Amino acid sequence: MQVRGSICFLVACCTIAWVAHAEQLDQPDLGKAITSVVDQTNALRKENGLDPVKPNDKLNDTADYFAKFMAESGKYGHDADGHLPSERATKHGYEYAVINENIAWQSNSEGFTTDKLADGFAQGWEHSPEHRKNMLDPDVTDIGVAIAKANDGKYYAVQMFGRPKSAATTFSIQNRSSATIRYTVEGQAYELRPNYTREHTVGRPPAVKVELPGEKEATEIRVLSGVEYVIRPAKGGKLEVSGKQRPATRPSTTQSTVQNSNNQVRG
Repeated sequence: MQVRGSICFLVACCTIAWVAHAEQLDQPDLGKAITSVVDQTNALRKENGLDPVKPNDKLNDTADYFAKFMAESGKYGHDADGHLPSERATKHGYEYAVINENIAWQSNSEGFTTDKLADGFAQGWEHSPEHRKNMLDPDVTDIGVAIAKANDGKYYAVQMFGRPKSAATTFSIQNRSSATIRYTVEGQAYELRPNYTREHTVGRPPAVKVELPGEKEATEIRVLSGVEYVIRPAKGGKLEVSGKQRPATRPSTTQSTVQNSNNQVRG
C-alpha cells in the first residue's frame, strides 16, 4: 500500500510539474519582455556607435494601443486601424519631428517563455533590413514598445521610435547676391531670388546643396539647427556661403512621418 501510494504520489508530482511548466511557457511576463526588447535595441545601437534611445511614456501608450488593437481585431499592418503611425503618436500627445514604427507577430503551439518571446521580436527586427534601419536611425532619441496577446495565441508587438518636435532642425538661407540661387534640401529643389530669405524646419538634419553661379559642383552645407546661411559676394567675383547663429528660431507648422521642409520666405 505504501509502495502504491508512493507511486501515485510520484505520478502526481510529474503531472503537476508538467502542467506548471506548460502554464509558465504559455504565460510570458510581457513587462519583462518589453524591457528586454528595449535593452537589445540599445545594445545593437551601441555596437554601431549610436546613442541609446530612452523610453517615452507617450510612445509607450501609442504602441500599447496599437498592439492591443491588432491583437483584438486580428488586423495587421501599419495602417490597420485606418491611421498612420505619426497620426497615432500625435493622438497620444507625442509632438514629433520623426516617427518610425516596427510591427511583428509571433505564434507557437508550444507557447513562449519571456526570453523566447522577447528574442523573437528583437532579433527578428534586427535581421530584417528595413526594421533594422529604424532601430539604427541616428536621429531618433525616444522609444516606445508594447506586446499584446490575442485570443488565438498570437502575440503582437509594436516598436516606435521618435524624435520630438522640440529637436527639429530649423535653419534659413539668405541670398545677398544679385543672382537667383538654386539649392536643394534633401533632394527637393528651391529657388531664392536676390535679397530674399527662406526659413526651413525639417525633422532631421538635412543634406543641403547650393548651386553657386560659376561653380561646376554644388556646395554642400552641413546644416546645424538655429543657423542662418548667407550667400554673398566674395573675392574674385565669386559667391560664398557662410553661416551664423540666429538669435531665434521659428517653430514648424506642418508635420509628416519624417517631416518635409516647412519653409517661409521673406524679402
